[in-house]
Amino acid sequence: MKQILFLISMLITLGVFAWTASKIKSYFNLLKPAFPIKDISERIKLTLNVAFGQSKILRRPVIGFIHALVWWGFIVILFGSIEMIIDGLFGTERVLSIFGYFYNFIIAAGDIFGLVIAVAISIFLIRRNIIKVKRFEGIEMKKISHQDANIALLIIFFLMISLLGMNTFYQVKVIQQGGEMLGIFPISHFLVSTFIGLSEHTVSILHEANWWTHILLIFLFANILPYSKHFHVFMSVPNVFLSRLKPLGYIDNMPNITQEVKLMMNPNAIISEVDNNSMERFGMKDVEDGNWKNYLDSLACTQCGRCTSVCPANITGKLLSPRKLMIDFRARMKEKAPKLVKDKNFDDNKSYLGDYISEEEIWACTLCNACAQECPINMNHPNLIVEMRRYLVMEQAMAPSGLNAVFQNIENNGAPWQFAQADRLNWAKDIYIKQ
Repeated sequence: MKQILFLISMLITLGVFAWTASKIKSYFNLLKPAFPIKDISERIKLTLNVAFGQSKILRRPVIGFIHALVWWGFIVILFGSIEMIIDGLFGTERVLSIFGYFYNFIIAAGDIFGLVIAVAISIFLIRRNIIKVKRFEGIEMKKISHQDANIALLIIFFLMISLLGMNTFYQVKVIQQGGEMLGIFPISHFLVSTFIGLSEHTVSILHEANWWTHILLIFLFANILPYSKHFHVFMSVPNVFLSRLKPLGYIDNMPNITQEVKLMMNPNAIISEVDNNSMERFGMKDVEDGNWKNYLDSLACTQCGRCTSVCPANITGKLLSPRKLMIDFRARMKEKAPKLVKDKNFDDNKSYLGDYISEEEIWACTLCNACAQECPINMNHPNLIVEMRRYLVMEQAMAPSGLNAVFQNIENNGAPWQFAQADRLNWAKDIYIKQ
């Protein structure tokens, strides 16, 4: 009976997750290509360093180390979760104990991390709800954002409590039945004496209750994540692996513009054809003008606020918040993408630029790339800003007055200055230069 119930719950979980994944995949299909995925060895090194090694997180040594412990703990506990799935399907108990000493090490590490993560989550909840860390606040951080974070953190907390409970009552059950103890439990071992006096039936029920609570919370969490800010649990590693490897500050040329410039400089040049459908407009007005990496960034965003906390524009009181760029991109995709999937010509007379992000915000950016440098999962906020600026300048002829003057001078004089080419060297005519 237990195996049947487990199979049903797992199939429901997999079915719902597959439906969600297919929906998200259809949204990615609406977007443009970003860059070819090359240099696999370099990407693997980057992923090991930034994602698994948590190198950027550890720039803030105290809270960064606590967060890193949670991440590393999840990786270790994943081994036990796999074992639970096998046990649930085949009616076994602690089936992976066949790995001997390695199994003992992993189970011991998982038992320790269960307590470590529970304490860490308690710290995170206190920081969010009592201390109210400044970088967790902002105009983009709505009430639902804080509720979302708290729900995810509480699920993780109870996952760890149920893990420790499952380990505790397993040990009590083995002692009472005189069986062989499979695994080592450095933390929950100290709780055994508290429950050793309970009846075998009660201990068995409590063990099963914690076992089911733990596995069902895992199934629930897996299907909540895609709709939560904690989707980064799944998406952060792929996002780091698919990072743009070019130096920060590098701005990609626009293929159509590059072709036109080459033709102007050499009309006889043989230019490869550019797909006219690949760029319906210059720059980005709405989310469908973005590329798949923009959407991946928004899904992977942890909303930690590290980008906004180092942004010089935000620090000096301007409206720009790099975190808001990502939150709003994801929100706009959630709003428009389902309708675009059904009708590619759908238009709700709203757009990412204008209704979500204002012109004042994007022109406040200095393109210093501090946000991209600080982001713990290598998101590229300036790319969105550059594309929206390109749309305003090239499609709408809208730019700050200083830039408009520069553009006009380039058009009329071939240079950013307001002097004709013939007068360009007048400043030096009275200067004596010794031959």
